[in-house]
Amino acid sequence: MNGITLFAPELTVVATALVVLLIGLFLNTESKKVLGYLASAGLFASLVLTLMNLDANAVMYSGTLTVDALSQFFKIVFLIVALLVSVASIKYTENNEHVEEYFTLVLLAVVGMMMVASSNDLLVLFISFELASISTYALAGFERRNLKSLESAMKYFIIGALSSALMLFGISFVYGLAGTTNIPEIAQNSAMLVSSPLGIVSIVLLVAGFGFKIALVPFHMWAPDTYEGSPSVVSSLLAAGSKKMGFVAAFKVFMIALVALKTELTMAFAILSVITMTLGNVIALSQNSVKRMLAYSSVAQAGYISMAFVVMSPMAITGGLFYILSHGFMKAGAFLVTAVVGYMILSENREAENVDHLENFKGLAKRMPISAFSMMIFVFALAGIPLTAGYMSKFVLFSSTIEAGLVWLAVIAILNSAISLYYYARVVKYMYFYPAEGERVSEPLPYALTLIAAVVGVLILGFWPEPFIQWAMEAANVLIAT
Repeated sequence: MNGITLFAPELTVVATALVVLLIGLFLNTESKKVLGYLASAGLFASLVLTLMNLDANAVMYSGTLTVDALSQFFKIVFLIVALLVSVASIKYTENNEHVEEYFTLVLLAVVGMMMVASSNDLLVLFISFELASISTYALAGFERRNLKSLESAMKYFIIGALSSALMLFGISFVYGLAGTTNIPEIAQNSAMLVSSPLGIVSIVLLVAGFGFKIALVPFHMWAPDTYEGSPSVVSSLLAAGSKKMGFVAAFKVFMIALVALKTELTMAFAILSVITMTLGNVIALSQNSVKRMLAYSSVAQAGYISMAFVVMSPMAITGGLFYILSHGFMKAGAFLVTAVVGYMILSENREAENVDHLENFKGLAKRMPISAFSMMIFVFALAGIPLTAGYMSKFVLFSSTIEAGLVWLAVIAILNSAISLYYYARVVKYMYFYPAEGERVSEPLPYALTLIAAVVGVLILGFWPEPFIQWAMEAANVLIAT
């Protein structure tokens, strides 16, 4: 296969972004709803093209880009999350005069994420990272008349710029020591990294840079404010998509390029993982904003996934990848439910504030039954209740940690999962055991479709995980064999 064929999914998304932007210039506000359908169609076409090339394996463009099981795995995760967000955004952007800008930014963010997944060179990875990041900075502040949205975008931009600077500084040290930015070639020249104190400095800088991107404590401070202030559909893209971009980049850098420094990495990630999952869960206990609670929950989930960097065994990496796939459905769905609740509250009172407050979820089962049921599935899955994607992903990841002899780490993770059940169950209590404070509300079709699709994904991964675990294992083999 040639490069054009293998990168047809990315080209399709780019073409869709350009078409959406151009068509939007000639449509009035009432007619722009079609742009959401067009963007969703482009993402679906890209997903189909990626699935058609699922077994592709090629290194192209002077070794800077690669298409393999790992890149295809993450591209599918990004496209699924983006498709859910795009369909839900059809309702969110209704009667908005900036529809074309919104969907163009979403599509360009996805292109950046997909290019990160295929990057085989640190500079290409960095540039792709920035394409996705700049698009999401703008999306976070999309509601220009909402001060919280503007504040979240500003914090996200400033801290994102800092993390990019740290990452680029670390890359410069790696280049200085290894003499190349090509990821496999850095691994071959790893002796220079091990023997030089600058090798440790580069690790510190890169861990800090990627720590900001994936919201590891103490680099997580931007996430709660950004997720709370951003439009809920954008928060869904950030938590379920953008954060996964940080993980695939970290996998490539720490498990391939810097694998010679495995001992130092293991110690660093063990500490970060424990602190992240514990702090995230403990702070989430006291949150009354559902979006803020989900943000701290997302921080804790990053701590769980980071266990793969500690163990670095085939099964641990498989568990981490399967967790990323599961988390995409769970977290995207949970934030989309907050978007539906926000729609309900604002439809009754356009001046309402704090629409994601837990009080607004009272009696949701009677007012919006599909949304309430979906949220119950998502939060129980995030807590790791059996027969859900969350349970199976935690089972694989925690089991691999025990097999590696790190029983203490598995015990801490299990205790943290138990803690999280409290604040997840509290949301269910408000939805099902409190009286409704209003009449039944019709759930918009775009929102309902995305929630049902996400629920189906969570349940399929829980009831029938074998083929998906096998798929994650094939992706993990790329990291192990390199």
